Amino acid sequence: MDYRVAPLDKLTINVFQVEQLSGNYQVDLTGNIAMPLVGNISVVDMTTDELREHLSTVLSQTYLRDPDVTVGILEATGSSITLEGSIAKPGVYPTFGNVSLLQAVAMGGGLDENANARTVVVFRQIDGQRMAAGFDLTSIRRGEEADPAIYRGDIIVVDGSRTRENWKTIIQSVPILSLFRPI
Repeated sequence: MDYRVAPLDKLTINVFQVEQLSGNYQVDLTGNIAMPLVGNISVVDMTTDELREHLSTVLSQTYLRDPDVTVGILEATGSSITLEGSIAKPGVYPTFGNVSLLQAVAMGGGLDENANARTVVVFRQIDGQRMAAGFDLTSIRRGEEADPAIYRGDIIVVDGSRTRENWKTIIQSVPILSLFRPI
């Protein structure tokens, strides 16, 4: 699995025969864990294998010879997407691994009867700034456009009669160009 550690995830780390380093750690909002003797370690966006290798390297440089480290995910709290608008079952959905826009819409039960499949907006944080891109699900389904990747934290809004009232100005300001732009 290619799951990447997110802020607020809970990890279990075991350093063989070193109880003071072994235990459960919560990733803070900045993407770090605080380990005894080692201090703060940035872990966000690493796979468990990458984190295991990183910890082995850090520990072997300072405290241990050939440390045997294992890393696991106890709770993946930071990996979710939000589906809003004309979706059959709007809500927050956990994601693991790669998810495309069509797969994300399917997670929410597909489009409802009021949906406008030609106007779907994905909101995303990029370098600390909220960005948006518009997509046409009809063109994606026909293979005329690529099915974009959806990342944790993304908010997907499907246009529809009820959605228009709440999101009208924002959705209308996002051209269907499949490019993320500031909003």
